Amino acid sequence: MYGGGNTFEKLQTKALKDEDPQLLAVFEARIERGEKIEPTDWMPDLYRKQLIRMIEQHAHSEIIGALPEGTWITRAPGFKRKLALMAKVQDEVGHAQLLYSAAETLGKSREQMIDDLISGKSKYSNIFNYPAFTWADSCFISWLVDAGAIVNQTANARGSYGPYCRALERICIEESFHLKYGHHCVIHLATGTPIQRKMMQEAFNRWWPPMMHFFGPSDKISAHTEVLMKWKVKMDTNDNMRNQFLDMYVPKIWELGLTLPDPNLKKNEETGRWEYTEPDWEEFKRVINGDGPCNAERLAVRRMAEERGRWVRKALLSPKSKYVTPLA
Repeated sequence: MYGGGNTFEKLQTKALKDEDPQLLAVFEARIERGEKIEPTDWMPDLYRKQLIRMIEQHAHSEIIGALPEGTWITRAPGFKRKLALMAKVQDEVGHAQLLYSAAETLGKSREQMIDDLISGKSKYSNIFNYPAFTWADSCFISWLVDAGAIVNQTANARGSYGPYCRALERICIEESFHLKYGHHCVIHLATGTPIQRKMMQEAFNRWWPPMMHFFGPSDKISAHTEVLMKWKVKMDTNDNMRNQFLDMYVPKIWELGLTLPDPNLKKNEETGRWEYTEPDWEEFKRVINGDGPCNAERLAVRRMAEERGRWVRKALLSPKSKYVTPLA
């Protein structure tokens, strides 16, 4: 979440004071040794709550993230692109199911997680609240948004909670294929006709600011980083992951002759860190709180899917109901 550092620190201190100090010491020693925490193991309530928050937000992001790309399945240029994009979207929804299963091991039901998503109580990645106007937008998402996800997820796959780490290992393998697909799509447009190249450049201009928000608030204002890293729920800071992403992909973007809409973007060779215009964190805060260009649209689609699928869930859970025809 955004800001609220002092309040969160007070809640964190209070929560830890309520824990058994001996159990807490054993728990932290296990994490320090690199052991995995499993669902049946003792864990602090704050650890459980932070994991649920983080994993369900990740799951929601996979589900909502499939929507801007999914709208391009029928409009993708050519049968092969349609087929590849359909497979990618299917993978993303599958990732969400893996993550919901991991979060359920911590005691929160899938139904409650979906209800919290639809009500706006639970959040998801801000970048999926922006519209994919053109095919080039879909290409940007497939390459660079998935690239950013791999940076984040590869790090967190080394974390302390077993079910989440195992889910991330599988997800990262599949995301690497998505990244290659997206990179190929971007290269095709960037080296194509002047119209295709212009379309790709315009997509970069639109999506770069949200991409800089992708890893979360600057470490200076992020409320959760310290405790998450202490317990190896999160394995690196937001700013470090953002810098790693820039290091890996900005040179590839420039190699294609594409530009990025930040005149201050450059690598400081002495520090090894990228310098850039500070992202608009007020916009980040506004969008994550529901006031983005596509927040209402994305949740409306998810709400509709939940309502239309209710009869299927009821039939599966109640096979003798009127919704299911008995086998002869």
